[in-house]
Amino acid sequence: MRRTGALANKRTVAVILAATLLLGGEARAQSSSGGGPLSFFGNIFTGSFSKDNPSAAQPAPGNGGTQAWSGEDGASGHPLMTASAIREAAANFDNCVASMWPDAARRNISQESFQRFTAGLTPDLHIMDLMDSQPEFSKSIWDYLDILVNDNRLAKGREILVKYKPQFDEVEKAYGVDRYAIAAIWGIESNYSTQIGDRSVLQSTATLACIGRRQAYFKDEFLSALEILHHGDLRPEQMHGSWAGAFGPTQFMPTAFKRYAVDADGDGRRDVVDDPADLIASTANNLKKDGWQAGETWGYEVVVPPGFNYMLADRAKVMTLAQWEHLGLKHADGKPFLHPAEKAYLLAPAGAEGPGFLMLQNFRVIMKYNPAEAYALAIGHFADRLRGGAPFVQPWPRQERELSRAERLELQQLLVERGFYRGTPDGQFGGETRNALRSFQASIGAPADGFASSDVLERLRGH
Repeated sequence: MRRTGALANKRTVAVILAATLLLGGEARAQSSSGGGPLSFFGNIFTGSFSKDNPSAAQPAPGNGGTQAWSGEDGASGHPLMTASAIREAAANFDNCVASMWPDAARRNISQESFQRFTAGLTPDLHIMDLMDSQPEFSKSIWDYLDILVNDNRLAKGREILVKYKPQFDEVEKAYGVDRYAIAAIWGIESNYSTQIGDRSVLQSTATLACIGRRQAYFKDEFLSALEILHHGDLRPEQMHGSWAGAFGPTQFMPTAFKRYAVDADGDGRRDVVDDPADLIASTANNLKKDGWQAGETWGYEVVVPPGFNYMLADRAKVMTLAQWEHLGLKHADGKPFLHPAEKAYLLAPAGAEGPGFLMLQNFRVIMKYNPAEAYALAIGHFADRLRGGAPFVQPWPRQERELSRAERLELQQLLVERGFYRGTPDGQFGGETRNALRSFQASIGAPADGFASSDVLERLRGH
């Protein structure tokens, strides 16, 4: 669904979150499971990374005031993201939209609705730049948490919890989903409805359905957006959001809206934009259907002992809390785990120099909302703070700096040369890169935590 700090264009640019943070998969709006914090998180992690040619930065006609396309090939190298392919597809945009009428009819969208809502649509080609952005620098997880979990947002969140207490009461009773988790998602996604995004969902999804490398995926999103409008749940002016089509205070993609949106107040409309009852209930319904466990937390901060085998810090390596305790992990507040039979995996987002976290089922549920561990950690921690919990106990390795894109590419290339990595260097760190990095660290007797520090890069250079 999903994604204020001093960010000028918070919802007009985006990147794949995992690529910049080294922690997760593709952001939710790029996955088949629904929307994601593409525009906002892209800004947080990369600052200004628009590929626009300054001389071509004037708004294009019909683009609602958005920036013009750079006219360059996309950085992904995908054949549908070349400049010539984009121009050819843009020239065929009207025919592409019209060709979707039979599919719309099969979804019981009337011809009158189809013609009314598609009339005058033009492609927003600047989205092609945003879709293939390559961040030069990324932010660390501690900077990310500092930005998202701050005093101002916490204060707003507490006000929201008081203002809409009856709605939260009803939702907790009906869905068994923690109100603080819902409030945290609302706060992090849109700073409590103040930063929803200003791009037309119809224009964005139509552009992506007809142009670029994800047309099949976004065709479904575009047709789903038409269904929402045809059924009268929302008006076109309410459906504005990120470049990838996520909209509303908790950033639903159109397909996610279809699966999870509910009419909580019985007014005949599922209004996840301006109706707090529908918004809160729909977000709770999403979490519940994704497997939320009522009355349970998301995870625990833990102290990892010196000499620990960080090869165990893997989402696939699940053990009971009692087993983790046997390996030397302790609750960061010094208290025993209340439910030692609970199963969890270990996350060490800053490597051996930072805090560890044992992640439970509800953490995985938050990751279904947006499949990036950094996002889920921010939501879980923000929810705890709204509940009255304390900041994390252990310090982050703030002396570490994030690698530039050139350095990330170099690190991968060196791992290839040393025989640890078999992928194609692209500057985006996922599971394969982390595993390769762990293997290298183990080979030199360093903690195999997979953390891409400048020190590890130096040791690769000299190896």
